[in-house]
Amino acid sequence: MNGAGLSGKLGVAFVALSIASQPLAAQAAAAQAVPSQGPVDLTKQAKPAPVPAPEVNAPAAAQAGTVQATVPVAAPHWTQSDAQALLAAIKGIGAEGLFPKDYQPELLSAAIVKGEGPELDDTATRVFTWLAEDLRDGRTPMTARVQWFAVDPDQDVNPTSLILAEALEKHDVKGALMALLPTVPDYAALKAALPKAQTQKQAALIRANMDRWRWLARDLGTQYLLTNVPEQILRLTVRNKIISTYKVIVGKPGKTATPQLAETVEGVIFNPTWTVPQSIVVGEGLGARLVNNPRQAEREGYKVTKAGDGTIYVVQQPGDGNSLGRMKLDMPNEHAIFLHDTPNRNLFNLPARALSHGCVRVERATELAMTMAILGAGMSPDDAVLAHSSKTYTKVPMTKTFPVYLTYFTVARDVTGMLRSFPDIYSRDAPVLASFAQPRQQHTTQRKSNEAVIKLDNPL
Repeated sequence: MNGAGLSGKLGVAFVALSIASQPLAAQAAAAQAVPSQGPVDLTKQAKPAPVPAPEVNAPAAAQAGTVQATVPVAAPHWTQSDAQALLAAIKGIGAEGLFPKDYQPELLSAAIVKGEGPELDDTATRVFTWLAEDLRDGRTPMTARVQWFAVDPDQDVNPTSLILAEALEKHDVKGALMALLPTVPDYAALKAALPKAQTQKQAALIRANMDRWRWLARDLGTQYLLTNVPEQILRLTVRNKIISTYKVIVGKPGKTATPQLAETVEGVIFNPTWTVPQSIVVGEGLGARLVNNPRQAEREGYKVTKAGDGTIYVVQQPGDGNSLGRMKLDMPNEHAIFLHDTPNRNLFNLPARALSHGCVRVERATELAMTMAILGAGMSPDDAVLAHSSKTYTKVPMTKTFPVYLTYFTVARDVTGMLRSFPDIYSRDAPVLASFAQPRQQHTTQRKSNEAVIKLDNPL
């Protein structure tokens, strides 16, 4: 790559670095230097609440025909005014894509009329718990979240007992509940669109996608990568401002579908090697063809070794023809899924790009790698260029936390900020919509999909 080409690719990286290093108050002006991808509000990051000692749980009071949840053993005292505030919050919860009927407003209203006492305490505590759980963690039961392996940390950071205690101590029930809402601008856009939905089907899809945001951490982080699989787009975001976007190639439907993950980038690898899977080494005869012909292996860019047990290992060396291209993001996970470059860059011109075996191939991957190294590892632009240009394997460890989210939204803001619908390429809407058509289910201890992890031999 010539100097001018590298300079152009580094442009976004330089601006991203300058924005990330400025005080929050100066970011709006600095962001004007970045080509606009649509209006996104700049918001301060919420401080995590302190984690209290684990609460002791007991079954809620039995109610015939109702869903039970766990609540503190001794229900705290509710004043009538706090209970009235909870009833008002329940009646208005449709604005957040939930259904008031799920939280027994008639039963709560009757308890309020009877006055303060154990019945009001138990009823209000129970329905507050249900509502807080759904706003924090999502209403959709885990069984309906197909291949959703992104664990939401919110219930650890902000447990129900703490939410309830603060709501009653401050006499601010509504504020405690609203503080659980996702902070991303995308959620706000869906919320604004919900009352404008023209059909029941459209409204149902908006509710389902609002809930999907609740399946993730309320605060995604100061800087992060997010891929929306149906949109087939990756976003690099700093302080809720989209810095850059990239087309991606995602997994083909079926067993090679890209799972939904929330992981952490631990390093940027420039000029990666690729250990060829045994399905190719043995199944396609690559190992047998090259093991006794080292010169041919070298010409084709492979290093071949034979173990004592006869197993042949083939490692593709760095270069433009490497199957991982010139970059890989190291994000360890049990699925062996990662983001990487590809030598077949012409595929990014296709409108439908669900073509891989699960991993995510990224357009303009060298630009992304350099930007990540600058933002997440404190690397200088010159050193980032040098690492790329060396054409040797170079791993740059992250010095800052850099989350990466592989998500699934079929109604979402596109890169221009407009709300759009995207094809449900993996048919994952149906179980979510079906769960919303049924009564609310009790939350369980399950934190992610219990489907088997499919670790493919060939992740490409």
